[in-house]
Amino acid sequence: MNSGLSVLTFNIGNPSEQRAERQLAWLASRPEQVMVLTETKASAGCRLLADAFTAAGYHVTFPVPEPGEYGVMIITKVAAASGDFGAAVGYLPARAPSVTLAAPAGPIEVIGAYVPSRDAGPEKTERKRRWLAACSSALAARDPGRPVVFLGDLNVLEPGHQPRYPFFAPFEYDFYRDLSTRHGLADLFRHLHPDTAEYSWVGRTGDGYRYDHTFATPHLAQTTTGCQYLHQPRASKLSDHSALTANLALQPPPSLPVSDPRGTPITLF
Repeated sequence: MNSGLSVLTFNIGNPSEQRAERQLAWLASRPEQVMVLTETKASAGCRLLADAFTAAGYHVTFPVPEPGEYGVMIITKVAAASGDFGAAVGYLPARAPSVTLAAPAGPIEVIGAYVPSRDAGPEKTERKRRWLAACSSALAARDPGRPVVFLGDLNVLEPGHQPRYPFFAPFEYDFYRDLSTRHGLADLFRHLHPDTAEYSWVGRTGDGYRYDHTFATPHLAQTTTGCQYLHQPRASKLSDHSALTANLALQPPPSLPVSDPRGTPITLF
C-alpha cells in the first residue's frame, strides 16, 4: 500500500461471532485508514466488530439497522466525524451512513452504501428502485464542491459489464450511469483499469459480478495511485465477496491513537 489516504470496502455478510473474529483479525492487519463494511445487521457478529474497534480507539460509525434490515459500518483510524447522508436518503438510512474526514487539504466526505438486492418479484424490485432514487436525490442535493468518496456494495453492474446478464433492469444501469453523468463521480477502478475484467462476487455457476465499487469526485480521482480487488478474503471464506482497496495521493487526516483491536477486551451486550 502506498502512502496517502487509503480506503477499503468489504461486504462482511452479517457474520456469526466466530466468523467475525476471523474478519477482525484480517481487518486489523489492513493498512487502510478508512474501512467501509457492508451487509451489517443488528447481530452479535457485527456488534463484536463495532465494539472491538471502538474499544481500540477507532472512530466507528454504525447506525444499527432496524430488525431484519441491513446496513453499513464505517471504521476509521484517522480523525473523522459521523455525517448525515443517511438522513438525507431517508429511506432505509442505515444503508448509507457517512463520515467527514478532517484532511489537511480540506474535509472529505466518505459515504458507505449497501444497495438493496432484489429478485424477480415486484416488491423487492420496487424497494430497490425506491432506494436508488432516494440515494440519487441525496447525492444531487450535496454541495458539488465538496470532495466525496462513495463506496460499497452497490448491487449494480456497469452497463458494459462482461458477461452481460439479462435480468438487470434499465433503472439499475441508470443508477451507475448517473453516478458519473449526473453526480460527477468517477469509478476509481475503471479510472485506472479501463478494460480489465474483475469480479467481486461469483455465483454458484461460476459467473462473476463486479458489485463492489469505489467512486470519487474528479479531483480525488486524479490523485488515485492504486485501486484493486483483494480476493484473499473470498478465497479463505471470510465472506462471499472480495474486498476493494483504493489509494489516493493525499495527506491523510491526523491518526487516532489506536491499539490492536484483536487484543482489546470488549463487552458484548
